[in-house]
Amino acid sequence: MLGGFFITNALIAEFVGVKVFSLEKTLGLPPANLHILGFYLSFNLTAGALLWPLVFVMSDLINEYFGRRGVRLLSYMTIGLITYTFLIIFLSINLVPADFWIIRNTENGPLNMEVAFGAIFGQGLWIIIGSLIAFFIGQVVDVAVFYQIKLYTGEKYLWLRATGSTLISQLIDSFVVLIIAFHLNPSTHWDLKLVLAIGIAKYIYKFLMAILLTPVMYLMHALIDRYLGEELAARLKENAMNN
Repeated sequence: MLGGFFITNALIAEFVGVKVFSLEKTLGLPPANLHILGFYLSFNLTAGALLWPLVFVMSDLINEYFGRRGVRLLSYMTIGLITYTFLIIFLSINLVPADFWIIRNTENGPLNMEVAFGAIFGQGLWIIIGSLIAFFIGQVVDVAVFYQIKLYTGEKYLWLRATGSTLISQLIDSFVVLIIAFHLNPSTHWDLKLVLAIGIAKYIYKFLMAILLTPVMYLMHALIDRYLGEELAARLKENAMNN
């Protein structure tokens, strides 16, 4: 179940990530207008940012009970499924549309469905590559940090290994995807200073989410222990560390 939820959230995050929303306006608050590296930035985030913290929470729970091998296997599967999904979408975009489907009349006027379909699902190649590379690096770092913290602290300090590994991995993830998708991309080539400023704003949000999700980690941990039973849960955790 954890694996299915992990993969599902990662896939959904990739698709809804095309929408950029204002966090402050959604919450009925004025824009933050943070002054970062000479830029005034608010929390304008991709919708996928709502789900990625949950993905890393699932990653930590899987790491807790099934070890690094389990997380890596799921990460490879997720990357493969995301790549396969985007390949199917690319082929779908290039299919010749039926004449009656192209234009749809709406309350706001005619809507070109072919253009809308391509705009929503046709994310740029650089964004896809950046997202996949950032996800892979983030997962590798998350697993490694989680393991090292648990190696030194044992079963104590769940909050430290879960939240700490997420904060470090999300720091890397936030900047890798922006640098690849917008700085190295020849069609956009955003100034590195702007990319870093946006990355800092994104990381502030992810930092806050990681802290807020810590009680959720404890709750899910307790529910899993109760479901598995104390003996089986302890055996799985021991095997996770030994493997």
